[in-house]
Amino acid sequence: YEKTVGIVGLGRIGVLVAQRLSAFGMRVIAYDPFVQAGRAAQLGVRLVALDDLMADADFISVHLPKTAETVGLIGGDQLARCKPTAIVVNAARGGIVDEHALHVALKEGRLSGAGLDVFASEPCTDSPLFEFDNVVATPHLGASTDEAQEKAGVAVARSVRLALSGELVPDAVNVQGGVIAEDVRPGIPLTEKLGRIFTALAGEVAQQLDVEVRGEITQYDVKVLELAALKGVFTDVVEDTVSYVNAPLLAAERGLAVRLVTDAESPDHRNLVTLRGTLADGAQVSVSGTLIGIHQRERLVEINDYDVDLEPTGHLAFFVYDDRPGMVGAIGRILGDADINIGGMQVARDHRGGLALVALTVDSAIPGTVLSDIAAEMQAQLVRAVDVSS
Repeated sequence: YEKTVGIVGLGRIGVLVAQRLSAFGMRVIAYDPFVQAGRAAQLGVRLVALDDLMADADFISVHLPKTAETVGLIGGDQLARCKPTAIVVNAARGGIVDEHALHVALKEGRLSGAGLDVFASEPCTDSPLFEFDNVVATPHLGASTDEAQEKAGVAVARSVRLALSGELVPDAVNVQGGVIAEDVRPGIPLTEKLGRIFTALAGEVAQQLDVEVRGEITQYDVKVLELAALKGVFTDVVEDTVSYVNAPLLAAERGLAVRLVTDAESPDHRNLVTLRGTLADGAQVSVSGTLIGIHQRERLVEINDYDVDLEPTGHLAFFVYDDRPGMVGAIGRILGDADINIGGMQVARDHRGGLALVALTVDSAIPGTVLSDIAAEMQAQLVRAVDVSS
């Protein structure tokens, strides 16, 4: 009562936790760069920076997906900001809280305690954290109660009954009950990747998103591509699994207005899918892709109005900077020093001496420290990385 809880990740589960703790008279603050301040205010939650949350909260509860950006998000620097009476709870994914940094903070008495249901390596049978009496640990089974198993069985039975009776199954990957045309199917994974790249470029959930589909496939029902785009947009934003069923619900919950735009004319490509969105500050973000050749190979062909030609596979990174000599070499040098191999690279610019874009694929994820080194070397205006391999 009257304590402050900090929710790290205000997705579906984070919202549920916030609602329940608010009912007990707790003050709820949250960190989530993908949630609009207006949406948080509706929930009675105040959005703050992560450093401020760590310093102000009496209880810190983590509810984030595990991505390249969130691994190690709560490390030594963040834990050093905590009150000595604070308690950290991670029941989301292992690795988001740096376990070594947590061990040091507990050993030095800089934290009151911790609750852990997840670990960086699972199953975790031995950890220095187990030595503390003020650490409660469960083997990623915190929700595996008799009641939960019974509810899961009932839910499965209910879904089977609905399917056998020909009704909509709410938790199925169901595309409005319609058949997807063969010519549309190859564009589904491409569009999902475009959604993930869009979110990485935006750095937040857009307020408006247009899914533009051009070319021959518009003679078919392409509604599934809108759903695929939304699935990609939210895959790296929310903790829960995103499906073609819940993606529109996530968009509605987060105030994202979506529109499907089709045009039979496609001047440069047989078919083209573009995701074009407007952010809270009015900035525009766009990403386009197409399929080429008889094998329908995926190609990334446009980023924020820059023309590119890159296969959207594995780990990608994007840098926007003032066009000048030596920048491509600097990227190669820094990545080489970090033993990161470049698979493909494209350089584009709006005009000579203006802004330039480097888009590249690499064989392994680029650590945040390496991205920071590249950004500093280039004095980059935009640095983004995304993993579309999973």
